[in-house]
Amino acid sequence: MEREIVNAHRALGLKSERVPLSGAARYQGNGADIDVHVPWRNGPLVGECKARKDGEGFAIIERWLNENDFLVLKRNNAAPLYVVPERIWNELLLRKTA
Repeated sequence: MEREIVNAHRALGLKSERVPLSGAARYQGNGADIDVHVPWRNGPLVGECKARKDGEGFAIIERWLNENDFLVLKRNNAAPLYVVPERIWNELLLRKTA
């Protein structure tokens, strides 16, 4: 799945790479699954990839997100997490700075 995500980012014209051993080796100082390099950021965006055959654990998130542009998840005393669909993610990555 990591290779699929890397290839999707490459198709957008962005440098993207799969971290060897899914991050277990702490490649380039991080333990993530993929790196996505965007021109407006100093250093790559590092990402973790999770896949489940039956989508277990994802269905409620997908239901909450529905057709919206983003979903915010917040646990007490923790920073919010933002979930965005691929169409919004791509738009954000390719946005030109004003």
